[in-house]
Amino acid sequence: MEQNGYSVLVAGSGEEALEIIAKYEPDLVLLDIMLPGVDGYEVCEIVRLNPEWQEMKIIFLTAKGRDVDMAKGMVLGADAYIIKPFSNVDILENVRKLLDDPP
Repeated sequence: MEQNGYSVLVAGSGEEALEIIAKYEPDLVLLDIMLPGVDGYEVCEIVRLNPEWQEMKIIFLTAKGRDVDMAKGMVLGADAYIIKPFSNVDILENVRKLLDDPP
């Protein structure tokens, strides 16, 4: 992502992700569902409940590929859901589309 001009911050847990989101208010969050502590579903839900973060885009990048998992992610407010394994090109295309950035 950095080689394509995007700034990247990394969190090792859901709690850390929420701290980073609160501090930096990123335009977009790439989020795994299976995080230690607060999971990705909970992070997504917390972001969507905060009126100040309504414009923040969320993309799930996860190994959870069942229909029920995808449906839950989308219902909680994800803007996109990408199943592992995925290519960097897939991620970049989704990021650009959501942020309206030309290639």
